[in-house]
Parts: sequence; structure tokens; C-alpha cells
Amino acid sequence: MARRSWIDKQRLRPVQNIELTARDGQKLRGYLTLPADEKKPYPLVVLPHGGPFGIRDYRDFNGEVQLLAHNGYAVLQVNFRGSGGYGTAFEKAGHRQWGQAMQDDLTDATQWLVEQGYADKNRMCIFGASYGGYAALMGVIREPDLYRCAIGYAGVYDLNMMYEEGGLRYYSDGVTYLERTLGEDSPELKAYSPVHQVDKIKVPLFIAHGGEDRVVPDEHAKALRDALKDANKEFEWLHYRREVHGFANQEHLQAFYSKVLAFLDEHIGES
Repeated sequence: MARRSWIDKQRLRPVQNIELTARDGQKLRGYLTLPADEKKPYPLVVLPHGGPFGIRDYRDFNGEVQLLAHNGYAVLQVNFRGSGGYGTAFEKAGHRQWGQAMQDDLTDATQWLVEQGYADKNRMCIFGASYGGYAALMGVIREPDLYRCAIGYAGVYDLNMMYEEGGLRYYSDGVTYLERTLGEDSPELKAYSPVHQVDKIKVPLFIAHGGEDRVVPDEHAKALRDALKDANKEFEWLHYRREVHGFANQEHLQAFYSKVLAFLDEHIGES
């Protein structure tokens, strides 16, 4: 079977493998997709995947990646520690490392691309959904001078709230899974929760969420919105009351990605 037959394959950008060493010696792998022009260095979008555990990026067709590359952005996908496909030890290395070693992997890969001459250090943004949304916000919290903007889509923004709200609570071993992979130290979880660290954010944000998200309830986004308002931080907001974990309505998706491109063009596009 085939779908999206309307896509012109000649316009798709090739995806190349990358490999680098993180600051602690951990080998990291991922993918880099470059736009059609040859004007290096490129504006860069770092695109951390969701999950995060056992999930990974592949070299397969990814409509989001192609959309960004087609509009002039280099796209970095990193299979940070915790990702699947690289063995049990690599996946377990991400346990209880939300906002810590997993975040450092994204930072190290971003800086490596700058060093390799692919990424313009003054035009980089981080954009992700679900766990990727969390990583996007923590990226500009942990590294306030590295990125020029961040986009959180259906993201997790309060780690303690994961024990109170969200889909994992409905699984028989959901709480046990959270204890194993997230940790139980409430003060530490608070310290690595974007909603409690907004004072460190120095760049514009775009936050999008669905009101019927049962995986990451929109209480996360609303708590972040309120914290950002209280701190007088700059952000854009998109909330669809009847949407789920990742927008399903095609009109909503089109509106969302149009806003994503406009946001990127404003903050890291051609000056």
C-alpha cells in the first residue's frame, strides 16, 4: 500500500547518518537533513523525539523533517541515551536523566554541528513534541545562550505532575515505570521541570497543546503558560480544545505548521 502519493519524491531532501562522542565518552548517533541550497552554515532546528525510552528516530521519511528542510532549515535528530535500538545499557543510561544527561546529549550534538560548519550558531532553535517538547524547553533553560527560540508541542512541563495526570497512570505498572525511569525525588523532579525554571528562559517560545490530550494533559501547558505570564516571558500560544496528543484535524495541523514556520522565520530565518 502507498499513501501521500502526491509528494514529489524529487523534492525530498536526503537524510545522512551522523555519529559523535558526548562529553562523557558516550557514542551518539543520529541524522542530519540539509536544505537544498549550499549556503553553509545553515539555520538549524534541533528536533528531539518523544518517548523518550525505547523510542528512536530512523532514517525513514519524516514529513516534519522534510517540511523544515524544504523551507531552508537544517534538521538535527539525535538518538540520545534512553533511545531504543542501541541495546539495553544505552536505554537504561537515560533512566532518571530527564533534563540531565539526555539533555546534554542534545546540547553536545548541537555544538558538534556548529563545529563541523553545518549550523549557524546565531540561528538555532529547538522544537519537539511530548518528551521532545520537554527537551525543547529544558534546552533553553539549561543552555540559555545556545538557542534563539524553542517550540513545545504537547509537551511535559512538570515532572511531578506525571504522577498525578496522564496516560501512564492507567497502566497496571505505570507508576512503577515512572519510579524506575523518572525517579521519585520530588524536589529533584521540580528542579528539572520547565514550569519551575521559567526565570532562566531568555528566548521566545511557541507552546501548542490539545485540550483532550490524555497522554500529556493540557494542565502541563496551562501551568507553563501561567508561569510564563507571571515571569513576563515572551511566548506564543496555540490551544485547540478538541485536540489530542498530536493534532489530528488536518486544518489544525496546517494552521500549526504554518505558525511553526512563521515563528522560525521570525527568529532564525534570513535576516
